[in-house]
Amino acid sequence: MTPAEKVAYIKGLMEGMGMDTEKGEGKILAAIADVLEDLALGQDDLIDAIDELNDGLDAVSEDLEMVEDIVYDDDDDDEECCCHHHHHHHGDEDEEFEYEVECPACGAEFVLEESDLEQGVVQCPECGESLELDLTQEDADDDDDDDYEEYDDEDLEPEE
Repeated sequence: MTPAEKVAYIKGLMEGMGMDTEKGEGKILAAIADVLEDLALGQDDLIDAIDELNDGLDAVSEDLEMVEDIVYDDDDDDEECCCHHHHHHHGDEDEEFEYEVECPACGAEFVLEESDLEQGVVQCPECGESLELDLTQEDADDDDDDDYEEYDDEDLEPEE
């Protein structure tokens, strides 16, 4: 039984007993019952408001969790992008990207960093072959909205 229901029960008892609420003790008891009724109804309003706030807080918390997943998600490490190379992203814009490549001469796979790409020539750690890097960006179709440079395994050619 809620407090409002209990107060209604007490008022019903007072009426059932034929209590005179206009004089003496009956008047005091009726005033106390009115105050209790106001408090009980106020409590019900507060409970409803708290429930509403909790629902809103849950919704905001879920939205924040989605934003945190997008902003702080480290599950993208070692993800293969559309240029078919594995890029090891660490979430820090100042860090270099790493590119997993395959030597066209011996087939060995190794990792290049952005600074290696800028040099233009690297040596395969397995066979020692000097590989010239072709970093020219291919012409993109008008429908292609990607703003990144593509590096394909074919861009690595043995230096002769």
